[in-house]
Amino acid sequence: MVGVRALYFDGRRPGVADRPDPESGTDMALVRVQLAGVCNTDLEIARGYMGFRGILGHEFVGVVEEGPEAWRGARVVGEVNFACGACEACSAGLGRHCPTRRVMGILEADGAFAERVAVPVANLHRVPEGLADAAAVFTEPLAAAFEILEQIEVDPQHRCVVLGDGKLGLLVAQVLADAGARVLAVGRHDEKLAHLAARGIETRRITDFDASAARADLVVEATGSARGLEEALAATRPRGTLVLKSTVAERPAVDLAPLVIDEIQVVGSRCGPFEPALAALREGRIDPAPLVSDTFPLARATQALSRAGEPGVLKVLLDCDTAR
Repeated sequence: MVGVRALYFDGRRPGVADRPDPESGTDMALVRVQLAGVCNTDLEIARGYMGFRGILGHEFVGVVEEGPEAWRGARVVGEVNFACGACEACSAGLGRHCPTRRVMGILEADGAFAERVAVPVANLHRVPEGLADAAAVFTEPLAAAFEILEQIEVDPQHRCVVLGDGKLGLLVAQVLADAGARVLAVGRHDEKLAHLAARGIETRRITDFDASAARADLVVEATGSARGLEEALAATRPRGTLVLKSTVAERPAVDLAPLVIDEIQVVGSRCGPFEPALAALREGRIDPAPLVSDTFPLARATQALSRAGEPGVLKVLLDCDTAR
């Protein structure tokens, strides 16, 4: 057993350690991880969320080392939900909702903050030639942003408000603008909102935002806060659509009466399709480069988690090719 260096969470604190090498097989590929991205979910898991024990991380780009011949040597990204493939949800093409699914780095499956990770072949997507690893590593969170377009028809007449200027909020705003919608991004940090303003997207600080006057057709809540949920509800016009793009860390005390009175449609939105995300990255329609705040070697992964949790920091990457 060769073993891998990885960021392992034992339920108390994460630390870089030697772990058993993941196994490939007929339906599994062993991927040598090049870059991995630190997500807010990783930070929550390291605080005990989901009760997870194992190797953290679910955003990655790498090269297939073992597995079916057709995939060996391919540069890939991978979907995070490991579905059974046989249940009613899987048969309906909803593997991400498989009741017995495992989730990479989140639920009963080791993740990508490691030299190598095992991924179902069905979850792999080839990275287009010419697309840099530093862009490809954003495929998973960008796919989550594209999920909104899978769920809701967005056209140039839509007035959209995106609440939250974190990594996901910034990607969602770009995706909606790319779809032709009129987007207003609302956040707390001028330096973060500046990334969107540079792309011609209207921005506003939350202190200057009158939610009740917004009357938007589509509002995306990406703050993960109870206050953000209140603002999002207030900003949605009657018969408009409210998309919940992040789980709320605290229990919100929200008056749900406006949902009934104003006949607001509420849509929960989680993981999304990789192909449109890869196409947008390949074509340069979405540019994630300004969102990278820092890159650490895997050997300093604990420092990377600390850095990712600092105020004002956007995406922190792990270079897993320099683990030793």
